Amino acid sequence: MRLQYGPAEEKFRSDLVAWLEANVPAQELLDVPRISSADLPDWAREWQRKLFDNGWLVPGWPPELGGRNATPVEQMIYFEEMRGRDIPRSYNPQGLGIIAPSLLDYGTEEQKQRWLLPTLRAEIAWSLGMSEPGAGSDLAALKTRAVLDGDHFVVNGQKVWTSGAHHSDWNMCFVRTNPDVPKHKGISVLIIDMKTPGVEPRPFPELSDPDYTDFNEVFFTDVHVPKENLLGELDQGWALAGGSLAHERAMLWIENAYDCQRGVEELIALGDRVGPNGYPLRDDPKFRSDVASLFVDSQAMRLMGVRGFSKFLKGKSAPEHSLLKLFGGETTQKILLAGTEALGAAALDNGAPGPRVHRRGSWITGYLRTFASTIPGGTSEIQRNIIAERVLGLPRG
Repeated sequence: MRLQYGPAEEKFRSDLVAWLEANVPAQELLDVPRISSADLPDWAREWQRKLFDNGWLVPGWPPELGGRNATPVEQMIYFEEMRGRDIPRSYNPQGLGIIAPSLLDYGTEEQKQRWLLPTLRAEIAWSLGMSEPGAGSDLAALKTRAVLDGDHFVVNGQKVWTSGAHHSDWNMCFVRTNPDVPKHKGISVLIIDMKTPGVEPRPFPELSDPDYTDFNEVFFTDVHVPKENLLGELDQGWALAGGSLAHERAMLWIENAYDCQRGVEELIALGDRVGPNGYPLRDDPKFRSDVASLFVDSQAMRLMGVRGFSKFLKGKSAPEHSLLKLFGGETTQKILLAGTEALGAAALDNGAPGPRVHRRGSWITGYLRTFASTIPGGTSEIQRNIIAERVLGLPRG
């Protein structure tokens, strides 16, 4: 086993690092609090365009799409460096990470010209219309209807937890176009202009951060959507729900691995703090036990990701990647909980923030935010069902 890269891969890394050090935005810009996941300040648009123009936005894609045809190993190095340096690729992550790959995989040439390139160049921002009241993890239970009427669809219904909807230009919306077939069939995807009459986003703040307003309810009332805005085939939208580009999906474990690694490092640093019992936390047996256990978990997660990635490169099935969302999200949560419990009331202090979880905040605020990692994209309970059925082969029921 060789857990290191070859000369060609290290040359790729050195080129990337040199470019980042010469071009990364000033830290004071990166530190400005964000107001939503679809708000694109001018400097963030310029940064994403610079990444695109230099082939560093989506390295595995061809140059005309903001990449450089990077190999999977080079892409892994890219994500390691970007995450390790905490540099964002885009301030509209759903646009770049979900909608752009969906447009690439399922869009017509006209749709790609209209929406894909402007998305990659940060000229437009997106929201994603998936969850509904009563249709969260069970997306196939969605009820928002789209009825084809001549040259347009008429959409009625409601979405919820729609990140950045009030700042987005477009919404990739999952709708039911055929109610008379099994629920996983009869779903379609429409691209909806958020300025269309009848579209009403209603943002609501998070309890953990009232200054950050990302989540929205979105109501659709007799919204007319041109027929040419159908993405993919009619009634075949379920295939789009799984995301796109297997190479990039195979890299996502790196983000959780770095979150866990940083969290453990900051937890270790708490050892010098005086705890509620009046002595340094490093002298508390429970704290020391928690740190040791979580350090092992963070290392196990990284090695599990590397092993799964190695299988992926060889064209083999990698069940490790089915485990990593569950393990990573819950390990991050345990890290923040350990710090919160160790500090007691001091965990409420924003002046001594804990590990960054989406944004900076106190240890207890970070802990509350970790639930976001165990809910979207399939709750931990759903992930356990998937692992039980598809990885372990256990029977349903």
